[in-house]
Amino acid sequence: MTKLIVDGNEVDVPADYTLLQACEEAGAEVPRFCYHDRLSIAGNCRMCLVEVKGGPPKPTASCAMSVKDLRPGPNGEPPVVETKSPMVKKAREGVMEFLLINHPLDCPICDQGGECDLQDQAMAYGVDNSRFGENKRAVENKHLGPLVKTIMTRCIHCTRCVRFTTEVAGVADMGLVGRGEDAEITTYLEAALSSELQGNVVDLCPVGALTSKPYAFNARPWELTKTESVDVMDAVGSAIRVDTRGKEVMRIMPRLNEAVNEEWISDKTRYIWDGLKTQRLDRPYAKKDGKLQPVSWAEAFQIIADKVKAANPERIGALAGQLAGVEDMFALKSLMGKLGVANMDARAVGSPLHPKNGRSSYLFNSTIEGIEDADAIMLIGTNPRLEAPVLNARIRKRYRRGNVHIGLVGENADLTYPVTYLGAGPDSLKPFLEHAKSKAERTMFIIGQGALNRPDGAEILATLAAAAKSLGVIKDDWNGFNILHSEASQVGALDLGFVPGEGGKDTSDMLAPGAMDVMFLLGVDEVEVPEGAFVVYQGTHGDRGAHRADVILPGAAYTEKSALYVNTEGRVQMGDRAGFPPGDAREDWAILRALSAVLGQTLEFDSLPGLRAKLFEAHPHFAEIGEIASGDAADIEKLANTSAKMGSSGFANVVRDFYLTNPIARASAVMAECSALANARAAEAAE
Repeated sequence: MTKLIVDGNEVDVPADYTLLQACEEAGAEVPRFCYHDRLSIAGNCRMCLVEVKGGPPKPTASCAMSVKDLRPGPNGEPPVVETKSPMVKKAREGVMEFLLINHPLDCPICDQGGECDLQDQAMAYGVDNSRFGENKRAVENKHLGPLVKTIMTRCIHCTRCVRFTTEVAGVADMGLVGRGEDAEITTYLEAALSSELQGNVVDLCPVGALTSKPYAFNARPWELTKTESVDVMDAVGSAIRVDTRGKEVMRIMPRLNEAVNEEWISDKTRYIWDGLKTQRLDRPYAKKDGKLQPVSWAEAFQIIADKVKAANPERIGALAGQLAGVEDMFALKSLMGKLGVANMDARAVGSPLHPKNGRSSYLFNSTIEGIEDADAIMLIGTNPRLEAPVLNARIRKRYRRGNVHIGLVGENADLTYPVTYLGAGPDSLKPFLEHAKSKAERTMFIIGQGALNRPDGAEILATLAAAAKSLGVIKDDWNGFNILHSEASQVGALDLGFVPGEGGKDTSDMLAPGAMDVMFLLGVDEVEVPEGAFVVYQGTHGDRGAHRADVILPGAAYTEKSALYVNTEGRVQMGDRAGFPPGDAREDWAILRALSAVLGQTLEFDSLPGLRAKLFEAHPHFAEIGEIASGDAADIEKLANTSAKMGSSGFANVVRDFYLTNPIARASAVMAECSALANARAAEAAE
């Protein structure tokens, strides 16, 4: 630790801190435009100038100087740094005056207005007139794609966007070309950005040069009601903030959560909101004369009750979809239990994951943050860039630190960091079984659903458990056996035991022709229910599940209800309600509670707190919001089976089109545009 005096306050900081970090540690506020905690230091903007006593007789850029570079006083006194001296104030005012020479005066029509760093700092360091009479410099706007809007005349060349796309997102799309007043931020080939994380440059831009294209001219920040929630577009569970005006979701922003998403979110998470208001189900429907027609709730419930009472419990089944909250699945499981139904599942066809194998058999055991501690990573049957872009950025972050080996078994793809490709399928796993203990201290397996959701999934899981045991992936202080889920509801469903009961059928068996008479689909849109079964669909959008349904019960989207979700590492998180569902739509647990009364099997709760009390009683770990109830690593070793007979076909990644993976995404015009662009880019690359 190093002592220094900042504005008269003595502070102890690590020697590798920058002066800017040291000043903030001492409670001093230092303005900045180019500096960002998670990006490399550029030292472009010069706004963070401070005065160093005994240093050079001029202001110093605090972001670019380390504490260890300071000299002590003549008698060994700690170095002295001033952030409010007349020299500093004059220097910052000079920097601000230069920045505003060419910056247009268009705050009234700028989407950054109200949350703009340049506005805020101009209030503190700006002057009321300009000494420059020349015409302002103008720059042509750049095309970055359907997500990021550019007005490059506002750009102050902080290069945050360039550093983010290169360092965090891992795509070399953006850069600064030219010199002096001809310098411009641009995409090198004048093509759209190709990253799944590109929307984060909007948050990073300290001025209005890069703004959200779908959100353009929609609202001002002070008009919006801000609600903290959790993302359900993938299984990472990124922390988000949902901004609403009245009933309408206007935008989705990231929240800081160091353990999960840091401060990044994927483009699907950020721009999905327009899909929340199109193709919505806002009233119950029932099929009459071969056509779906609007009905009342009472009529819809009565039609379901007649079918359920006439059916044998052995021929009734329930499936839960990828966006279902824990409370909704708990209510459905409770209702099925009262009806004597054992046929229920939330897993994909062929999935070997089961709560009977122990919680560690289906969790990302080393945690997302633990990726930064790994020194060898093996990706098996997964493409994290499409399945979990924020988690993929964490792997890239670990790669950039160096001294890590990353291997891949499955479909080869550009993951934004180099990997050693080891093969396409199960045959490539066999060498792991004979391999000596890994020399790496912390080896990590990241196993995707592409390796598990197949007929030989159980054998592959057993083989990987054996390989983890032989390689030393699991140790006393380290569990590197990680399952990467692609659906937000999956871990919660497994924790609840939303799997077939004794003698019950799984997803594959329920979807066999003629297997079921009545099927309950809780937001299930990714499967094909064969003809002959009476389908009750609870969901939010007129998607595939609604097209197949005999009765539709309109539910609430994830922004319209308070619900628990468990992410891929087993962290219990709560999303708060930001708005209300449209029309007659209701929360799924409330629909099931009302239906249970009509079926004569009334559930033992009348409110959400009552439901949660029952849930926490049955599964106490759900009450620990934000915490991870870790599994027992010994359960993985019990699964190990070196003689398991695996198939020979290669692993196929479960996400083919990143932008269209769920009903909300498929209802979004912005996601459709992104998907078309990505497909065109892939076709061009294939040629």
